[in-house]
Amino acid sequence: MSSRTRALVDQVVSDLDRVLSDDALAGLSDAERVHVLQAAGAAFRRVEAVVIETIATGDAVEFPHSTGCRTQSELLQRTLLTDVRGAMRVGNVVGLVRRSVNLVSGDRLPARWPALREAMLDGAIGVAGMLAATEPIEKVSHRISVDDRLDADICLARAARGIRPDPEAGPEAELQGPAPTLDELKLLAETLAALLDPDGDEPGDEPARRRGITLGRVRDGLRSIKGYLTPEVAAQLELILDAQNNPKGDSPPMPGVVFTQGEGNADEGDADQSGTDQSGTGQGDADGGGTDEGDAADDPYNSDPRNVIDDRTAAQKRHDALAAALAIAARHRDMPSLGGAGPTLVVTVDAKDLENGTGRASVSGAWGQVPVSVASHVGCSGTIQRVLMDEGRIIGITTTDRVFTVHQRRAIVARDKECLIPGCHVSASWCEIHHVTEHARGGPTHTDNGVPLCWWHHRSLGTSGWEIRMNDGIPQVRGPRWWDPAQQWHTPRLSLPEESTLARAG
Repeated sequence: MSSRTRALVDQVVSDLDRVLSDDALAGLSDAERVHVLQAAGAAFRRVEAVVIETIATGDAVEFPHSTGCRTQSELLQRTLLTDVRGAMRVGNVVGLVRRSVNLVSGDRLPARWPALREAMLDGAIGVAGMLAATEPIEKVSHRISVDDRLDADICLARAARGIRPDPEAGPEAELQGPAPTLDELKLLAETLAALLDPDGDEPGDEPARRRGITLGRVRDGLRSIKGYLTPEVAAQLELILDAQNNPKGDSPPMPGVVFTQGEGNADEGDADQSGTDQSGTGQGDADGGGTDEGDAADDPYNSDPRNVIDDRTAAQKRHDALAAALAIAARHRDMPSLGGAGPTLVVTVDAKDLENGTGRASVSGAWGQVPVSVASHVGCSGTIQRVLMDEGRIIGITTTDRVFTVHQRRAIVARDKECLIPGCHVSASWCEIHHVTEHARGGPTHTDNGVPLCWWHHRSLGTSGWEIRMNDGIPQVRGPRWWDPAQQWHTPRLSLPEESTLARAG
């Protein structure tokens, strides 16, 4: 029997090959093309029915596993050569028409939508039609009776076949007409859903039921994220984003980051006088005549009246804030582990590409490639594991620990307080620790070589024009020419006393 079924399907494929051969379709008239399209549509719907029934009549778990596939979706993607979305649509219809087996008698039970299943087997409706007809009713199925759903099933199946009431011929009379479009079928299903469930959801029920987040596939180098958050979760997320994007208010914080005269400053001879005050009081001069450098509002290097330091849109700022929050959550001690380790982002790149800054890298789970600069940024604050391969065989593994310890990080946070880029007041505790001299170029993982940079400034450092260097363990910053035409190196200092003590609650 199975060989006969396979032979029949093979014959259909062979017949279609003959239709496509010898450029036969090119010589059709317009009327003939319409007939071919109608016949092809009927064949297409029946092919979909064959696919649905083939999956629905097999075991939901064992069948995919017996073929070496992890899931039904993977099996459909490989056999039908479709994408994830197409496999999901087929899988959804399979759930609507699958007939479970009675454990006592061994007989197959009716499908969830028996009338629409019969319409599908007859070629009156395909996968898209099944979803259009059933989705509105399924949304309210938990609030209507089984009998109401089955009545809707019969009504929708008759409509899909083009059967309509004929009021002129009597209440029981029917009229055979053209099949409805999918939009018309969906509209009918929505009307039935409204009639069967006139009261709708209870207050607060529908929002909670619709909650969810979906990550899309990689397109043009980005992955989409969409979904719905419950109000309290959205409020918590907004607070986190606000804390990241505007952690200290409109003006520079106290304590904040201001600058003393550093190497290359115009008044280098006065550096001792202007740079001795570490208290933020602006009284470095013994006679009280020193400039008030602790007042960040008067410091052109600590704010930007032109508002061009950060040209990101509000949406981009929210994205970067979420990225920083995810990084903090991933390393938090309460975060569950995966395979015995914390949830770790793995970026794979060829060693030569990483060294030369060319080529592409891949991110675990992203189903796509990313610029090699992403690998550089991740490696700057992470661990590099080198895997040596020879013709596909792993012949060596080495690991370079380049992660700042929690004690080093705490000390750097205490020293710098904020993102080192002037005008950016993201708290250092939210920042990533950047190797000023790259680890790959011999830079040590040491507090004298680490500075805090927010997620965005860390990733844009190579192209933004900002430069950072260490002078005897003290960070210095030089901005782009549009920001500082004199191109001077500036030394950030905290408006705090020199001596600070780190205290940690036991």
